[in-house]
Amino acid sequence: MKISLLSRDKIELESSGLAADDAAEKEHPEYSRELEALCEELQTTLDGLAKIQMKMEKLSSTTKGVCELEDYHYGEERKRPPLFHTWPTAHFYEVSRKLSDMYGRELLLKRVVVEQLAHATDRDLALSYLSMWLHQPYLEGSSRLLLESMLLETGHRAL
Repeated sequence: MKISLLSRDKIELESSGLAADDAAEKEHPEYSRELEALCEELQTTLDGLAKIQMKMEKLSSTTKGVCELEDYHYGEERKRPPLFHTWPTAHFYEVSRKLSDMYGRELLLKRVVVEQLAHATDRDLALSYLSMWLHQPYLEGSSRLLLESMLLETGHRAL
């Protein structure tokens, strides 16, 4: 007898949940399952970008540690073994730090866009968010060149 009561209660809860969803959709016609799916996809993209930025932070931090070890070991001596093709480690650190800072600021902007986009009722505002996402205002024009240079220096890009 208990099983049937539990099953009946479960069915009633499920059906009331479906009814509540339908009622919410009728109450808020602007709510869209398609919009929710797109927002989830945008959030997934943002999460991927956050992982990449975190890796850039780790690279920069590790390179700083290598610079400090080189300074400790070699001091002012100019003859240091190269870690990269042509760049000294300190220059690699400066470039990685600069890129990491740019990506960090851009990620903060994208996070705001993701949080606000679904709530934008004005088409012009939504288009502004789209423009901010695509334009990437915090990435300087030199960022692509710096990133490609880093890949060349580490041997991850062939000449």
